[in-house]
Amino acid sequence: MTLPSFTPEPRLLIDGKLVESSDGSTFDNVNPATEEVLGQVANGTKADMQRAIGAARRAFDESAWASDRAFRRRCLEQLQTALEAEREQLRAELVAEAGTPVALTYAAQLDWPLADAFTWPAAMIDEFEWERALPDSNLMGRAKRAVRKEPIGAVGAVVPWNFPFEVTANKLGPILAMGNTVVLKPAPDTPWNATRLGRLIAEHTEIPAGVVNVVASADHLVGEELTLDPRIDLISFTGSTTTGKRIMERGAATVKRVFLELGGKSAMIVCDDADFAAVLPGAGASCMHAGQGCALQTRILLPRSRYAEGVEILTQVVAGIPYGDPTDLGTLSGPQVSALQRDRVQAHIDRAIADGARLVVGGGRPAHLTRGWFIEPTLFVDVDNSSALAQQEVFGPVLAVIPYDDDADAVRIANDSPYGLSGGVYSASTERALRLAGQLRTGSIGVNGGLWYGADAPYGGYRSSGIGRQNGIEGLETYTETKLLGWPA
Repeated sequence: MTLPSFTPEPRLLIDGKLVESSDGSTFDNVNPATEEVLGQVANGTKADMQRAIGAARRAFDESAWASDRAFRRRCLEQLQTALEAEREQLRAELVAEAGTPVALTYAAQLDWPLADAFTWPAAMIDEFEWERALPDSNLMGRAKRAVRKEPIGAVGAVVPWNFPFEVTANKLGPILAMGNTVVLKPAPDTPWNATRLGRLIAEHTEIPAGVVNVVASADHLVGEELTLDPRIDLISFTGSTTTGKRIMERGAATVKRVFLELGGKSAMIVCDDADFAAVLPGAGASCMHAGQGCALQTRILLPRSRYAEGVEILTQVVAGIPYGDPTDLGTLSGPQVSALQRDRVQAHIDRAIADGARLVVGGGRPAHLTRGWFIEPTLFVDVDNSSALAQQEVFGPVLAVIPYDDDADAVRIANDSPYGLSGGVYSASTERALRLAGQLRTGSIGVNGGLWYGADAPYGGYRSSGIGRQNGIEGLETYTETKLLGWPA
């Protein structure tokens, strides 16, 4: 597929102005499918981040942004219009810098979030329950009471590289709709979609200076300034559990609130009454975008009574996954985002082999792709759920098949994980599948392939998969404070 050309935005957005980094330095943005340098982006410094934090604080404290709901809605609608106008350039940009298969940009990488990540929160500005009355109190004379929701303040938003626009949009929509200001720190692997957003805000919206700041940097410690600075009221982070724990530790000094959407090791439970021929081909979707998705169902649980049958089908499915050039509409699995990420995935594969899991498909770098950071779609069977392969997030196109005895055993295995982000249950009986779903300790579950995604859907995880929810009413409330009022009746 021939994608349109695009002009990237290399500058940062700080206090309403598109600027170079304070020391003039830049870093390369590299195409993971070709290893070619696409161009440069300003390499933000700690000084740049401090200026952005100061701008966000002033904009919240001194402007009408937090109180003028009609103005906020108009600004979000302006941003939506600007994004729509550059949709195809943004599509091409995401394919180039993230290595995402272009087919995915017609779904979760671009078109799905572009449809409602800003429009739904904008509409909810008028519908959200900003204040509710409580029954009168008679404890010390009669008093009226009310609960008020207010913006939390200045937010630090830290975004990963796997679904960069999707995550950014689903953070900024609720953050801004609720009346907060924000400093956005994109991943250094995929900076341009965020800096483009900064340019659109500066040039095509009335969003006041300092309300949105975008600071790209190759130095992860620049982003850590957000967790340390008392002027930031909340950190909204999507990424690895290890980094999430560090954010909690660093933010403790200022008792900073956090929203954390972290790792996952989701299970796909296939019941013994399921139509294997119809259900199991869907497991290949967990290799989409080279397995670089936190909610992907990478542990496949098959009943022992039909285990051989299931393994045979899965072997054919994974062996047939189209991978390679992300600009090809038929590609499902593209490259890993970096050489470092490719090597991490390969290390997981090598360890699984050493631990005794049986490799039946893939397992290494494809010989015919001499450039780009690719890993073959890979299938392991006879996996022990206590092994590193089953317990650790690989974040690559690697599926692990685990046998189980009965429904109770399937639930036990699925829940035997430090994570609890997502999952799936498949059965000929919807009632049975829903019953099993109700026993899983996980934040989102697809039952017989049902899709839960949307700006109105509260997404997040149990246990080490995070704290809080993104999107939905719960997601809006994440970015608010609660004030309790009482006054004489």
